[in-house]
Amino acid sequence: MTAPIDPTTTSAWAELSALKDGFAPDLRAWFAEDATRVERFSLPLADLHVDLSKNLVTDEILASLVKLAEETGVASRYAAMLAGEHINTTEDRAVLHTALRRPAGAQPALVVDGQDVDTDVQSVLSAIDAFATRVRSGEWKGVTGKKVTHIVNIGIGGSDLGPVMVYEALEPYATAGIETRFVSNIDPTDMGQKVKGLDPETTLFIVASKTFTTLETLTNARLARDWLWETLGAAGVPVSTDAEKDAAVAHHFVAVSTALDKVAAFGIDPTNAFGFWDWVGGRYSVDSAIGLSLAISLGPDVFRELLAGFHAVDRHVAETPLEENVPVLMGLLNVWYVNFLGAQSHAVLPYAQQLHRFAAYLQQLTMESNGKSVKWDGTPVTTETGEIFWGEPGTNGQHAFYQLIHQGTKLIPADFIAVVNPAYPLEDGGQDVHALFLANFLAQTKALAFGKTAEEVEAEGTTGALVAARTFAGNRPTTSIFAPSLTPSVLGQLIALYEHITFTQSVVWGINAFDQWGVELGKKLALEIAPAIEGDDAALAAQDASTQALIAYYRANRS
Repeated sequence: MTAPIDPTTTSAWAELSALKDGFAPDLRAWFAEDATRVERFSLPLADLHVDLSKNLVTDEILASLVKLAEETGVASRYAAMLAGEHINTTEDRAVLHTALRRPAGAQPALVVDGQDVDTDVQSVLSAIDAFATRVRSGEWKGVTGKKVTHIVNIGIGGSDLGPVMVYEALEPYATAGIETRFVSNIDPTDMGQKVKGLDPETTLFIVASKTFTTLETLTNARLARDWLWETLGAAGVPVSTDAEKDAAVAHHFVAVSTALDKVAAFGIDPTNAFGFWDWVGGRYSVDSAIGLSLAISLGPDVFRELLAGFHAVDRHVAETPLEENVPVLMGLLNVWYVNFLGAQSHAVLPYAQQLHRFAAYLQQLTMESNGKSVKWDGTPVTTETGEIFWGEPGTNGQHAFYQLIHQGTKLIPADFIAVVNPAYPLEDGGQDVHALFLANFLAQTKALAFGKTAEEVEAEGTTGALVAARTFAGNRPTTSIFAPSLTPSVLGQLIALYEHITFTQSVVWGINAFDQWGVELGKKLALEIAPAIEGDDAALAAQDASTQALIAYYRANRS
C-alpha cells in the first residue's frame, strides 16, 4: 500500500498558503483588466462548455493548485484506479466503475485479479439489453399473460438515487409506454404510495441489492411480494398454493444481485438475476446492472449512449494535461475553497428541471466518498475534508435560498448547469420561455460575481439605510456548465464529471473515496434497538436513557 502524501508538506501547499494571506478577490477588476480571462478559463469537456472565469482564482493560484495535484499524485492515482489496483484499501478492492462504460473491444484488454473484466462487463450488458428488449416488446409477460406497463425499482442508496435521477432527467426518452417508480425508504409510506393504483398483472418489480441482504431493500421486497399475492388474489388470479405463488413471483420479480442462492430462495429465477462486482461501489453503480430499470424504460440504446457519455469524460481525465483537465481543475478549486478560503458547503444549481434530483444524487456521491477523517493508510487527516453538497433547480432556488448566497456571511461556491435546447420548448405570448429561463441563469452568475456597489444603488435613487441593504458585495464564486441539450450522453458526462471531481479531492486529501464505514454503526444499532421498540424489555434496558425515553414515548402513543 502506497502511503498518501500529506498535502500540507508540499511546496504547492506553502505557495497556496502564501497566496491566501492578504487575498482580496476582485472579479470586477480582474474582468475589466484582463480581456482574455474568459477565454483562458473556459474549457471544453466532451459536449460540455465549462466556464471557470467567475471563480476566485488567478493564474498564479491555478498554477499552484495544478502543482498540488502533481505533488500529491492525482494522475498516478487515477492511472492506478484504471489499471485495477486495489486503491480501496480498507476493503482490499479494485475500483473499476470506469470499466463499466468501456466500449466493447477496448484495448488494451482489462484483466484484473485474473478476471477478464471487459468480457464480464459486456456479458452483463448483453443480458441487460436482451431482457430490456423482451420487456419492451411484450415478449416478457406477467403471470396472466399481460404486457408490463409499470416497473417498480426497489433499492436504496446508489441502487435508488442513481436510477431515479437518471430516469427523471431522461424522461423525454421514455417512449415505450412503461412507467418506472422507485421505492427506497423503509418508511411504509414509500411502498404504500408507490404501489397505489398499480395493476399487479402488469407490474414488474426489480430488487436491487448486491448481497440480497440490505435491510431496507429486502423488507420492501417482501412487502411488494405480499402486495402482489394479495392484489392478484383479489383480482381472481389463483395464488393460494405455493406453486401458484412461486409462479407469480417468477413472472413479476427480477433481481440485480450476485447472491443467486438468496435470489432463488426469495422465489426469483436466478436466470433473471443481473450481477455486478465488488469493485463497483453503490454510489458509482448507476452504469452497472443497477441501471436495469433505465434500460427497460428508456431503451437499451439510450442506456448505451449514457455509458458513452461517462466514457468520454473518463478518457478526458486520462489523456488531458492537468492544467486543462476539467474535472481535476474543478476538484482543485473545491480544495482551494475548503482548505484556504473556509467554505463548508457547495451548491449545485441546475437550470434544467429534468435535473431536479441531481443535487440529491451528488450528496451521496460526494459526501459518502469524501466525508472521512482518516487517510487511506489509517492515519488522521491533516486538512479539512469534504463539503456539504446541496441545491435545487433554478428558478425555484432563487425564491428560496439565493438570498444567503448573495448577501449572507457564508462563502458558498456554486455550480450552475444549463442546456441550450429544452426538451419541451414553449412560448408565452411570443416569448421563448426557455430563453427567459436562461436569462435568469446568466443573471444570477453575473450578480454573484460582480455584485452592486453602494454608488450604483444611490444612482438609482436609493438613500439612507436602504443603500446598505440593497448593496451586493459580489465576488461570490460560480462555475457555469453549458450543454447543447440534455441527451443521454450529456447526462453521463455530467455524472462522470462529478465522480472525477470527487476523486481528485480525495487524492489531494489522501483519503479513500470508495468505502463508507460511517454508515455501518447506525445500521448495526438499529437492529439492536428494534426489539426494544417491539416490546423486549431486556433490549430496552440495554439502551441509554434518552433512547429509553423516546421508545417509551413511542410505545405510549402507538395506536
